[in-house]
Amino acid sequence: MTALSEQDLTLLRDALGPLRDREQVAERLLESSLKHSFDPETELDWEAPVEEGKWFWPPELVSLYDTPMWRRMSEEQRMDLARHEAASLASLGIWFEIILMQLLVRHIYDKSVTSKHVRYALTEIADECRHSMMFARMIEKGGAPAYPVPRIYHNLARVLKTVSTTPGSFAATLLGEEILDWMQRLTFPDERVQTLVRGVTRIHVVEEARHVRYAREELRRQMVTAPRWEQEFTRLSCGEAARVFSVCFVNPRVYENVGLDRREAVAQVRASGHRREVMQSGARRLTDFLDDIGVLRGPGRRLWKSSGLLA
Repeated sequence: MTALSEQDLTLLRDALGPLRDREQVAERLLESSLKHSFDPETELDWEAPVEEGKWFWPPELVSLYDTPMWRRMSEEQRMDLARHEAASLASLGIWFEIILMQLLVRHIYDKSVTSKHVRYALTEIADECRHSMMFARMIEKGGAPAYPVPRIYHNLARVLKTVSTTPGSFAATLLGEEILDWMQRLTFPDERVQTLVRGVTRIHVVEEARHVRYAREELRRQMVTAPRWEQEFTRLSCGEAARVFSVCFVNPRVYENVGLDRREAVAQVRASGHRREVMQSGARRLTDFLDDIGVLRGPGRRLWKSSGLLA
């Protein structure tokens, strides 16, 4: 396909309507960044003590919730599991954000450094740096260990960062952002949850809304203008990313660290109808969008179904 100018792109549309001008989108996001950006170092009270009797993650979002094992656990053990799962999710978030920052740098490498599109990408990278440091401090504050993803997936991400297409990069970005965002939107208003965790999730939700908008607009543009081979590769890579994401979502070491049998816990999570509904609900807004713009097709769709994120 011949490269298209910005003027040509204004005439293109997809199933969701006309494509928006890239510079206009970036300008609005830059304006929003000026009004609604936070410095977690000063915004949050890191010196406040951990609050007795409060959760680090809403119990309904804990992986074992409403399983036979959950019903046998004491309230103290349930809260401890929530604390470790919060650390596991924060560790996963840092991993994804480091990948995202590298993909964004690749995306803008050949683009005009004076464009608003590039300026917003750099603004987002700065946001993600602060988010990663914020998540790391939250892990330390909670007293649970960091939970790196398994080595095989850590190294698989090296391959992704090397071979990912531009639309594939933005599809993976949305996968890493939107499901966690859905959970965090349930977390920050929840008064059962630690004040610090609520503050962390509030900052992340506000700033990630811009990141999601940027990625969605660019993915729409790429799926209209990219050559067919790139679109097909994106469908496959996105499906594989969904599979890896679902495997890594909660590190099974959390079960051992709170005194549970790892194999039994993993088996009960896999069999849990509640957990399946939570994960599919968290992914639904994203999967509906990807379906609308033609990403969920062919073998890639089957990978999404095997991940458990798509009904």
